[in-house]
Amino acid sequence: MRILVVEDEVDLARTLHTGLTAEGYSVDLAHDGRQGLWMARTGEYALVVLDLMLPGLNGYKICAQLRREGNATPILVLTAKDGEWDQAEALDTGADDYLAKPFSYLVLVARLRALARRSATAVPPVLAVGDLSLDVAGRVCRRAGVRVDLTPREFAVLELLARRAGQAVSKGDLLHHAWPDDAYDPNLVEVRVSSLRRKVDTAFGRQSLQTVRGTGYRLVDDRERE
Repeated sequence: MRILVVEDEVDLARTLHTGLTAEGYSVDLAHDGRQGLWMARTGEYALVVLDLMLPGLNGYKICAQLRREGNATPILVLTAKDGEWDQAEALDTGADDYLAKPFSYLVLVARLRALARRSATAVPPVLAVGDLSLDVAGRVCRRAGVRVDLTPREFAVLELLARRAGQAVSKGDLLHHAWPDDAYDPNLVEVRVSSLRRKVDTAFGRQSLQTVRGTGYRLVDDRERE
């Protein structure tokens, strides 16, 4: 799942990036309002975390502009402005939730999960390829109804493959999705795919995660061959 964080406090933005990436999300950063608006318009984000007091264009105006343009991406406002009027204005201009600084990181992640679950425009709640299913919001993988424990990186790799089920997905795309900032070494993908095969295929006597020579990998419903 891809998240845009629009935050001008560089240290906080980096902390959010590190924490959310560790949770398995792909995170893009913007440090001013105009850049954030442009990225929210042009990127395919599941969620936006948005500060209110930004240089160039404030968060209220970003919310209002996105909603005027029909962009329904869920927005969580994260700000030091903690007055009830500030909260009301943020919600009235299009934000879906509000969290005041300083905040609990645990609560932030829980609220992002809640937004993803209840948003009609978020990714499908469950991605299914044959009897392999991924609960994107809950970060849960199951094969034939049996829960399979995956690391955040493994889940991110499998999520993109499930979104493009039946299609060849390049190692570059998988790197960009699961390692958005240090996506240089294809061995990172190869190691995760090898681990995924052991967990979701070999353990169940299946062969759904296929290698596409010269390209990358493909996830299929291997039951069709039975």
